[in-house]
Amino acid sequence: MNERKYFVHPTAVVEDNTTIGEGTRIWHFAHVRRGAKIGKNCNIGKDVYIDVDVEIGNNVKIQNGVSIYHGVKVEDDVFLGPHMTFTNDLYPRAFNQDWELVPTLVKKGASIGAHATIVCGVTIGEYAMVGAGAVVTKDVPPFGLAYGNPARLKGFVCYCGRKLEEKVSEDENYVIFKCSHCGSEIRVKQEHYKRYLKENKL
Repeated sequence: MNERKYFVHPTAVVEDNTTIGEGTRIWHFAHVRRGAKIGKNCNIGKDVYIDVDVEIGNNVKIQNGVSIYHGVKVEDDVFLGPHMTFTNDLYPRAFNQDWELVPTLVKKGASIGAHATIVCGVTIGEYAMVGAGAVVTKDVPPFGLAYGNPARLKGFVCYCGRKLEEKVSEDENYVIFKCSHCGSEIRVKQEHYKRYLKENKL
């Protein structure tokens, strides 16, 4: 008899035909639907809902009350803050029988703050950070810092999560920042930096 290598709290519901990686923990009253794929060493908090065929990578931390609907893919090392939610339909009606699924992608290392809403069809880039309560209606670039309603690109963050303030150099392709906290150098594409300047009228 194979002993499962992940933890499911007795009150959680995990449907058949799911894939759950070693070391993952699924806590009180969570619901994981059929076809969902969850990687290794994830933490699925209380009251989390993971819909049909959702894909979640390794080392993902999902805080209490998060809803992840069909069409969402979450890559490795992502943080999803308490009670944030995704959508998957741009024209929702209770009586609509032929609605169109619109996918959403959260890339490696990104963090999304508490009570944020991610409108479907966007990509949250690598190591980006979305502020608490934000309503995200368009893509957030790698290392981008976005917050507000609707969310705007308000700067860039380091791997460690701190806002980048020190610009050390730039060329036609990249702006290079140095993190004052950990010393890492982060390369931001010029197109993303110009978007930041435009959105903030700088």
